[in-house]
Amino acid sequence: MTTTRRRVLALAAASAATLATPWVARAQKAIRMRLAHAANEVHPGHIAAVKFKEALEKLAPGRFNLQIFPNRQLGDDKQSLESVIAGTVEMAGSSGVLYPLVTGRPAFNAYQLPFLIRDYEHFTKLATGDIGQKILDDLAPAGLIGLQTTDIGQRNFLSVHKPVKTIADFAGLKTRIVPVPLHKQIWEAVGTAPVGLPYGEVYSALQTKVIDAVEINVSSVVGENLWEVGKHMTLTGHYPWHNVIVANKAFFDGLPPDLQTAMRTAGRESIVPTMTYTKTQDFAARDDLKKKGVSFAPLEDLAAMKTKVEPIVGEYSKKSPLIAEFVALAQSAA
Repeated sequence: MTTTRRRVLALAAASAATLATPWVARAQKAIRMRLAHAANEVHPGHIAAVKFKEALEKLAPGRFNLQIFPNRQLGDDKQSLESVIAGTVEMAGSSGVLYPLVTGRPAFNAYQLPFLIRDYEHFTKLATGDIGQKILDDLAPAGLIGLQTTDIGQRNFLSVHKPVKTIADFAGLKTRIVPVPLHKQIWEAVGTAPVGLPYGEVYSALQTKVIDAVEINVSSVVGENLWEVGKHMTLTGHYPWHNVIVANKAFFDGLPPDLQTAMRTAGRESIVPTMTYTKTQDFAARDDLKKKGVSFAPLEDLAAMKTKVEPIVGEYSKKSPLIAEFVALAQSAA
């Protein structure tokens, strides 16, 4: 077990004593919750939180006082997730790729297996289905209640120096990735030189040419103004960028059953409107970025890229029964 995993699981156990107090005695007072995330207010990651809050207010009017803290106010993606496990914050929205890293629960890797999920409609079907709920429920042993999984933008490839037109053009490019094993394996297979960097450092790293490129979604190019330093977008659509909203389990378990149900229902009901926003923003933002000088082009030999990473899907299917089930369902709908 890794040091990080031991630390967060220990924090999860310690938080139970402070957060498990029943709320029944305070039923007449709105329950305060904080939801931390790293995105700005136009990013789908923030919209996911807003749609959850709107759904919750309709389901349980006046029962919750949910405050959303965007823009890394309470920490970056990883810090927000760790804060919820520790119980210092009640809720967070964090990139799904971080959950296996931080909790040791591998199932959320399923969403980012390369070229498995075709488009936003395919993602929605999986996230709102039984397998999507099973993967959320799998977080319970890590001290988390999974409430919502959304796509905040299909990933493409943004480069600084020149357009990437073929698989050969990837060779040796210093490419920012989230420093997790799955991403490292994918981008080494493609032929790049992956560089693990925090999200908040991407702009300066592109600007100073510490990196040559970044695999990223259009919404983040807009939200972080990356179009100012990266002008060449290759449309690969290699995997979605899933965002997961969670609550501290001890806090959640201390709520009355009707409010637990309201939170779970709000999570499910907020997926579709968030996905609608994500898809609309993605395609509208492409037109806006073109006006700002960003070029968009498909990878001419996308089939070659798919061939290079295809073995990774089978390899990860063996790591978890939930991943294997997810892969089978995704491929059966192909």
